[in-house]
Amino acid sequence: MADVNDPTFAPAADIAAPPGSARPMGVEAIRAALRTMPLSPGVYRMLDDKGEVLYVGKASSLRKRVTSYTHVARLPERLRRMVSRTAAMEIVTTHTEAEALLLEANYIKRMRPYYNILLRDDKSYPWVMITDGHAYPQIAKHRGKPVKGASYWGPFASAWSVNQTLNLMQRLFLLRSCSDTVFASRTRPCLLFQIKRCSAPCVDRISRDDYAHLIEQAKAFLSGKTTTIHAQLAQDMEAAAEALEFERAAAIRDRLRAFAGLQDSSVINPASIGDADVIAIWQIGGHSCLQVFFIRGGRNNGNRAFFPTHAADESASDVLAAFLAQFYDDKPPPPRVLLNCDLPETALFEEALSLKRGKRVEVQVPQRGERRAVMDHAATNAREALERRLAESEGQARLLEGVADLFGLETPPRRIEVYDNSHIMGAHAYGVMIVGGPEGFVKRAYRKYAIRGVLTPGDDFAMMREVMERRFGRALRARAEAGATGSGDDNAATPDGEDWPDIVLIDGGAGQYSAVRGILDDLGVTDVTLVAIAKGPDRDAGREWFHMADRPPFQLPPRDPVLYYLQRLRDEAHRFAITTHRAGRSKTLVMSELDDIPGIGAARKRALLNHFGSARGVRQAGLNDLEAVSGISRETARSIYGHFHPDWAASVAET
Repeated sequence: MADVNDPTFAPAADIAAPPGSARPMGVEAIRAALRTMPLSPGVYRMLDDKGEVLYVGKASSLRKRVTSYTHVARLPERLRRMVSRTAAMEIVTTHTEAEALLLEANYIKRMRPYYNILLRDDKSYPWVMITDGHAYPQIAKHRGKPVKGASYWGPFASAWSVNQTLNLMQRLFLLRSCSDTVFASRTRPCLLFQIKRCSAPCVDRISRDDYAHLIEQAKAFLSGKTTTIHAQLAQDMEAAAEALEFERAAAIRDRLRAFAGLQDSSVINPASIGDADVIAIWQIGGHSCLQVFFIRGGRNNGNRAFFPTHAADESASDVLAAFLAQFYDDKPPPPRVLLNCDLPETALFEEALSLKRGKRVEVQVPQRGERRAVMDHAATNAREALERRLAESEGQARLLEGVADLFGLETPPRRIEVYDNSHIMGAHAYGVMIVGGPEGFVKRAYRKYAIRGVLTPGDDFAMMREVMERRFGRALRARAEAGATGSGDDNAATPDGEDWPDIVLIDGGAGQYSAVRGILDDLGVTDVTLVAIAKGPDRDAGREWFHMADRPPFQLPPRDPVLYYLQRLRDEAHRFAITTHRAGRSKTLVMSELDDIPGIGAARKRALLNHFGSARGVRQAGLNDLEAVSGISRETARSIYGHFHPDWAASVAET
């Protein structure tokens, strides 16, 4: 299979134009590429004259598939425009079409071509983790790549979903959730034992064999064997009562009560489905919503809505096919995927997903029974989510039209940048930028700027100058470089992907406005509308003053929707600045004196803290104690001991 992480490209056409002739474009460029195009399966990329990827596609036969682009009259208008912009093509061959499908999805997510259907899914999903390498395994939430020495169940749609499951697991099986370090340092049970959420293995309130039995039950439960576990607990309770062990019987009774929350509707927790992803698509007015329900062990692990970017004329089956390939690019598929409409190539998708999972995966469109009821439920959720999103988009468009009228713009702004600072007497100073637009808050465009210059406490102007110089200075340099090569446009997006703002909004009054206006003028930024929003008397919301060029300060009516929108932008920037400042300050506070010892990196620091419990424990440890720590050599132990005992180090150096 082709290496999707570091592929070796096989250029089908890297055309060098003869002297004095123009580089072939459009159909001519594609025909030139076809001269060396193989008939094997693979992935092709269409590039424009700047080398940017226009489209990524897969084919069972590259030459036959690419040849279809030369028949322009048969193509829809969108693909005609794509062909006209094509200057070159690159290909990667694969052994099978299923491998090509997986590679295509990887490229689309990584390169984000303009003419492909794009899924925005940059979050990682939480899992339930049970560690394996401990006498008393821990149950916890896990995100990111799996680590060795643990078993995983999931994924879950959100942190809320996995937290609910963890709470249920603690009530049912009394498993510990504390870290190994906390577990090793306990001398008495914690609060979780008192509220019957843990069996307190840290202080030997349960035997190792009994705890191992709880772990087996928990794994069986997560695998969907709920009925078996319930029957076994009921039998154990009756046996304890007959043996007059009433306290043990009462404890088992409490665990049985935790099962009451599982007796939900079969539509919510469909026991007959087992492990599956239920994916329903709904389309309205050229927009699509895909609702995904994660069903594991007959339980609903939550759901999430996706709104892929695509052309208005894309069919539901084509959007669904593109979504599936990209959605499972970075996560293992379950044994069954249930859909509400047929795919163009169901067998191919089954083969590709089976290849991804390492086991057989079925792709089905249920027609009746419980599976159909669950699918209808997912489709209803997709329709309602799409209707809400369209309603919000229409409201957002009206707000942006109001902003354009208020600030004298010819068209509604596509990008509004809001800036704010946060620090404590000049310490842990950060500047931030948040971005708003037609899609609401564009969180992937948020930026943090750790202030590098030396500040006088309270000098917000100096902070703002550094932020503006770093944000716009870099963009202007990139724009100048693009202009020097003839590929740039002063009003276009900068080559590094940062769009040029229509409005820059800052929190402050006339002084802040004048200072920032001077900074932007010095940088040569004159095509951006600058607005300062100052809090009203007594900092009352609704009485803000707005400052702009060539206009006296003005206010809006207290209940004006545009005012509420601008307040939300300012408050979001303030929230982001505060959280960024707090995170930076907390990172500094958790630094320990171990960081000052030469040769002590993250791994050794972790080993020392796990062994001694704190930096104070390390400082008070003897030389032999330090040498006993795993990963700490004799030389390193002497270095650590000498750091905390300079007199000893000096005497050793003299001898």
